[in-house]
Amino acid sequence: MRIQNKTYLASILFVLISFVSTAQGGTPPPPGPPPPPGLPIDDYLPLFLVVALIYGIIRRIKLSRH
Repeated sequence: MRIQNKTYLASILFVLISFVSTAQGGTPPPPGPPPPPGLPIDDYLPLFLVVALIYGIIRRIKLSRH
């Protein structure tokens, strides 16, 4: 076999092997992490703001008396 024929044969085999390896596909991706446990603060946000405001006012009054 001549060198040129060996080069053609090697090129054809390289292309065919690359097609076969891409046709096999891969393993499926692992499942995602579970969702974090949620504490719905959106529902109580106005309540938290009012409590924080009242606490801040009381704290400010106590500090100004001393």
